[in-house]
Amino acid sequence: MPDQLPPLQTLRAFEATARRLSMTRAAEELHVTHGAVSRQIRALERHLGVALFHRHTRRIDLTREGQSFYGTVTRLFSELGRETEAIRRRDDTLRLVISSGVSFASKWLTPRLHRLMAQHPDLDVHLDVTDAAVDFTAGQVDVAFRYGPGHYPAAAAERIMNETVSPVCAPDYRARMGGLASIRDLERCQLIHEIGWNMTWERWFAMMQLSYPGMRGPGYSHGSMSIDAAIGGAGVALGRSVLVAEDLAAGRLVAPFPAARLEVKWGYDLVYRSGNQDHPKVRAVRAWIMSEVHAFRRATEASSQSQ
Repeated sequence: MPDQLPPLQTLRAFEATARRLSMTRAAEELHVTHGAVSRQIRALERHLGVALFHRHTRRIDLTREGQSFYGTVTRLFSELGRETEAIRRRDDTLRLVISSGVSFASKWLTPRLHRLMAQHPDLDVHLDVTDAAVDFTAGQVDVAFRYGPGHYPAAAAERIMNETVSPVCAPDYRARMGGLASIRDLERCQLIHEIGWNMTWERWFAMMQLSYPGMRGPGYSHGSMSIDAAIGGAGVALGRSVLVAEDLAAGRLVAPFPAARLEVKWGYDLVYRSGNQDHPKVRAVRAWIMSEVHAFRRATEASSQSQ
């Protein structure tokens, strides 16, 4: 049976041409050349052994065989489309798409995601890592984790974690800089900058009621990259408490001025489509993330008390 069927690309070319009665418009729709459509239809006609179109100087018309075949092709394409959509909808009940910002995904979310999968083995979890805004109306993302002010277009948001910022660096770098006993010692250091972040070194110094020394230093587009640069000994970074917690606990980073912690207005939010708070997939993620945040806070508090 498969050998008797014409190639799918010939059917697509025929359907578009018959519907528009124009090979030029069919080519535009299929994003191919006029010649490619013409060759596909010729191949289909050779396969069937009949002419499907009357070719006139400035127009084409379907032959009687073409009209009959067009009805069959459109019916089958329609049935195939409905069945495809039905299968996709069935799959959507098990497919969980989580969107996360780059830094949060790499430094916090990814190492914990396996526990969500263990709790819900029936869900097919997909993590989409991007800092771009999420359009929940498109229906391609179920939940998102975003670092921001807490307000997102056409979406509901729950604040899961706030954070503080304070300088962090590698232990070896602190030793090379003489121990960094005073914040003023930062004037001798290379400062690592996170490009586009609302908490700049200049703002941090101002909030500490100190003049900004204005030293140059490397800049990185993501917080996770600036943290990794600090771990590598490139200088001192402004560490977000959520992103640096595990590196501090593991000794990869140190906070030379533990009292110099400043609250920031932005935080980490669980975001989903407005009105979807009771959707089973959203409920599953909400319950899981709250347990993870609770465990993270306990571990962070225990680590700070032991230092």
